[in-house]
Amino acid sequence: MKAENALSKVIEVHVNDHNAFSNRALVRAHRFQWDVALADAQMSINIRPSVIGYVALSIALCGQGDVGDAMHSLDLGFIDGNGSVDTIRLFLLLKAIIVFNNVQGNEGIARITDLIKARPGNDASLCRSVQAYMYAQLGKAAINEQEYDRAVQHLASAISLGPFDMDSPGMGTISLVFGWNFDNLWLYIHEGKCEALYAAGRTKEAVESLHAMMDQVDEGTKAMMNTKDWLVDFKHRCTQISKTLGDEALRVHNYSEAVDQYSAALALDPSRDDIFVKRSEARAAMGKWKDALEDAEHTIKLNYSSPWGYERKHAALHGAQDYGNAIEALSAMLLKLENSPDLVTRKLRQQYVSPVDVDRAIQIAINQSFQNFPLRLVETTTGRLCDRDERINTFKTTTYCKELISSMTTDATFDHERIAEVVKNYFQYTMLSHRWEGKEPLLCDVQNTSVYDLESLYPVTKLQQFCRTARDAGYNWGWSDTCCIDKTNSVELQQSLNSMFDWYRDSSLTIVYLSDVPPSSKPGALAKSAWSTRGWTLQEFLAPNNILFFAKDWTPYLNDCSSNHKESTVIMQELEDATGIAAQALIGFHPGTTEVRQKLQWASTRITTVQEDVAYSLVGIFDVTLIVNYGEKKQKALGRLLEAIVSRSGDVTALDWAGRSSEYNSCLPADITVYEAAACAPPFIRREEMGKLVSELRSSVTPQLALTLYHRLDNQPPPRFANHRLTLPCIVFSITALDANGTHGRSRSNVYYATTDELKDVEITTSDRLSPFSPSRPPRWEMLLVRPWNRNLLGAADIASDVRNAAAAPPPSNAIPLGPSSQPPPEFDALTEAFKLVARLKQRFAALLLVRGHGGEYKRIASDYDIIAQVRDVNKLLVMDIRSIEIL
Repeated sequence: MKAENALSKVIEVHVNDHNAFSNRALVRAHRFQWDVALADAQMSINIRPSVIGYVALSIALCGQGDVGDAMHSLDLGFIDGNGSVDTIRLFLLLKAIIVFNNVQGNEGIARITDLIKARPGNDASLCRSVQAYMYAQLGKAAINEQEYDRAVQHLASAISLGPFDMDSPGMGTISLVFGWNFDNLWLYIHEGKCEALYAAGRTKEAVESLHAMMDQVDEGTKAMMNTKDWLVDFKHRCTQISKTLGDEALRVHNYSEAVDQYSAALALDPSRDDIFVKRSEARAAMGKWKDALEDAEHTIKLNYSSPWGYERKHAALHGAQDYGNAIEALSAMLLKLENSPDLVTRKLRQQYVSPVDVDRAIQIAINQSFQNFPLRLVETTTGRLCDRDERINTFKTTTYCKELISSMTTDATFDHERIAEVVKNYFQYTMLSHRWEGKEPLLCDVQNTSVYDLESLYPVTKLQQFCRTARDAGYNWGWSDTCCIDKTNSVELQQSLNSMFDWYRDSSLTIVYLSDVPPSSKPGALAKSAWSTRGWTLQEFLAPNNILFFAKDWTPYLNDCSSNHKESTVIMQELEDATGIAAQALIGFHPGTTEVRQKLQWASTRITTVQEDVAYSLVGIFDVTLIVNYGEKKQKALGRLLEAIVSRSGDVTALDWAGRSSEYNSCLPADITVYEAAACAPPFIRREEMGKLVSELRSSVTPQLALTLYHRLDNQPPPRFANHRLTLPCIVFSITALDANGTHGRSRSNVYYATTDELKDVEITTSDRLSPFSPSRPPRWEMLLVRPWNRNLLGAADIASDVRNAAAAPPPSNAIPLGPSSQPPPEFDALTEAFKLVARLKQRFAALLLVRGHGGEYKRIASDYDIIAQVRDVNKLLVMDIRSIEIL
């Protein structure tokens, strides 16, 4: 308005000033006063035709919509101009702008392009600036029409024309003529493109465009722009939309897209710790642990009091298998949760499990595993001898343990079964079964060094190779009786010998080394090995579930590279032939006091270097416990073993032997070799025969007598030992006469005939010299034939045993109840069972020859073989003496 008033005053003074009229025309055109602007332009030309006058006229005509006349006016300006190239190019540029302004945008832009190509001049920068302005106007119009992709194209075209020379003289002319504002054109175009990309949902490109804009300005301009409201708002909007898109991508497991979106957000606002947390999570899901860790560290730096940076740090370190530092990060996270000022955050602590809790569960699992573990083991990797505490401490430093602690962070991930499995796998061990040879390495030799560092002389090399073989098979620990027991410690030795069977049973593998079996031997070499004859090795191949045999050069026996030689039919058959133990028992042996006589027979031919070991080596097989007392001698050790077996099982078959009596107890043998002979078994009674015998008995024996006998025997207590004396339930037959029959065929034996009221005459062969007697010459001491009471003669027990055998189930405990039972099982007819019992008692059976001692106790007279007796009169049998006899 001021400019118009000033020009009006000039015209009042100088009525013929054509420049004043043309300039006022342009000012009025800026104010859209097209009619007065047109009048002033015509007056200027009438006074004096000029370039500025025709330009003003052209602008005014355009304002009235008369584009044709406007273009004609510019043509007239060419004629009145001085004809210079610059003037011509200016008029062509103006005409292009007029075309553009009259909704012919593309043509206007094309005219300028042609103008630049025709003859590049000094005004090329002006032309590009004008063209960029046109593209910017088109982009703005497209944004208003919500055609954002088209807007992006126009604005990108505008940017490509830069940089812009804002100091060009033509800029002022264009601004004056058309009212275009070229101030901040570059910034206007860039901001427009960013907004168009954002509106098109192309947030990532919008952020890239913004960064491209910021990279092209100096630091001062950048600092100014960072405070600009538009930039602050645009960054915030882009950051939020990128985070939202990242969250959605993370939710559908599109981790790469999530990382891109979060990266775009952080490029705009690197102070957002919550977005660093999210990007760390996405990167961890992609396995990019290092990048995930960097994001977690950024989070912690930005917000030290927040627990979530430590949570992501734990996840990244755990994924990178840096479990030690992961546990530290987890502990820090839990501490932040506990100390959070926010109640809701503090309650989140309840969802997590602390490393201390997991460590406690691991310790419980270790304690449970160690209940039956050897006291010491060799670490197969290092060759170090470790006790239980050392093994536990070693485990606590392994990645296995740290991974468990690091992985179980919540109740949902806390897995007791997995803890038990990892503990079991780590602590599983191998056992060595071998024959002692020469100077074996003892505990004192390996206690403070590695077995691998010992001088490699046999049998040290045996221990070393055992450890290597166990290590190569994947086992961390190995046990050898040579160096893993402190034999100078009586308590430890006691515990070890009583636990050794269980150690072999619980081992993952037992390695049997056959030092006397050459490589590539043929089948049969195992049977000839001295290993097959040793006392301790009996339990060492019965106890394990998994066993491997190795020849002298540590190659698999018979080149059988399977994982378990107990699954080899060939090897098990060979072992059966060598030991006399059925392959079925070799594979699925069950310790305990069942089949006592058979197990004693297995052990009867085996050799031990130390005489007491003949008993100690069997405690695991019979599942009994003995106090170890080296120096007590073989008879006492064997006697105590047999005492434990008989007392626990009630099985009297251990008393079925012939030979020299033990000084420990006359009912027990002096040597285990007596059990090599087969036990004396009464004839087998077929079902048909049993039925016939029962029928005969029913006709000759009263039911009441049969039932009375049945219940008397059923109520007998089990045999038991106390103070080295055996209290034995017996069926007692008094010897009324003993006749000598001369010398027996063997030099040390005599043959006698004994007479009793209830038995047929019995032939007795004994190494002891007896004094014959008759009813007229009674003996000085009472002499008896006794049949030890065997509860298996009660029918129900036999039938139950038959059922078990048919089901092929492992035999259960054969413990005898201490209290008397009442009636036979209801499924059996009591009377029938009573008659069956009488029928069994009629058969021939082994008896003991006893003589009463000074103290009233009885002593067994040693016999070369069993005394065989047979019932003479069933009715006398039914009323015979049944009592418990104490035998010294």
